[in-house]
Amino acid sequence: MELRMLGRVDYATTVQAMQDYTATRTAESDDLLWVCEHPALYTQGLAGKSDHLLNPGDIPVVATNRGGQVTFHGPGQVVAYPLVDLHRAGYYVKEYVYRVEEAVIRTLDHFGVTGHRVAGAPGIYVRMDDPHSHALLPQRPQKREGTAPPEPDFEGLGKIAALGIKVSRHCTYHGVALNVDMDLEPFLRINPCGYAGLQTVDLSTIGVQTTWEEAAQVLGQQLSIRLAP
Repeated sequence: MELRMLGRVDYATTVQAMQDYTATRTAESDDLLWVCEHPALYTQGLAGKSDHLLNPGDIPVVATNRGGQVTFHGPGQVVAYPLVDLHRAGYYVKEYVYRVEEAVIRTLDHFGVTGHRVAGAPGIYVRMDDPHSHALLPQRPQKREGTAPPEPDFEGLGKIAALGIKVSRHCTYHGVALNVDMDLEPFLRINPCGYAGLQTVDLSTIGVQTTWEEAAQVLGQQLSIRLAP
C-alpha cells in the first residue's frame, strides 16, 4: 500500500480524485492510502437526513456518496482514505470495516487511550470519565441472536473517530476521520452521524497533547498494517 501525506486539501477535489482512481484502476493498480485534513465543512452521506443538520450557519454542507449520515470535517482532524481492492486483499466489507476500526484503536493505544466499539454504531468511542481504562463496555459488540442490530447506547462515551465508506467494483474509497485537536463547536450544530446528543471529543479534550503530523503518521502506519492482504 502506497502511503501519501496530502496535508490540507479541498474536500470535493479529493473525492473526485478518489472516484476517478477507483473507476479506472485495474487488477494491477496499487492500493493507496491518502492521509489529509480538510477546511471546515459538513458532509452528508447517502442516508443523510436534513433534520440532522440543526444549525450549519456559514459552514458549507456537501452531499457525498459515502455511507452514513452527517459529520464535520475541519482543521486538526486526521482524515484517512484507503483505496483498497478488496477482491485482491481477500476479505469482505464487514472485515474491512473491522480492520479500519482496529487501526484507529491501535492508534489511540499509542497515545495511551483505550478506544471502544459500540454495538450498532460504526466508529470508535472513548470513556469520558476515564479514557485510559481498559474495562470492557457493556454496550460493546457481542454475539447475538437474530440480525437486527441493537439500539446504540452512548452513555458516558464520546465519539473520537467517524467511519464512512464507499465500495465500487470491489474497491474502497472514502474512509475514517480521527479527531486530534479541533474546534469541536461545529459538532454541536448537527446530530453527529445521525445521533441526537452524541458527544464528540478529540485527543486534546481528553488530555493527549500531540501534533496532527504525529497522529497522521501513526494512523497511516496502523492502516497500512491492518489492511494488508
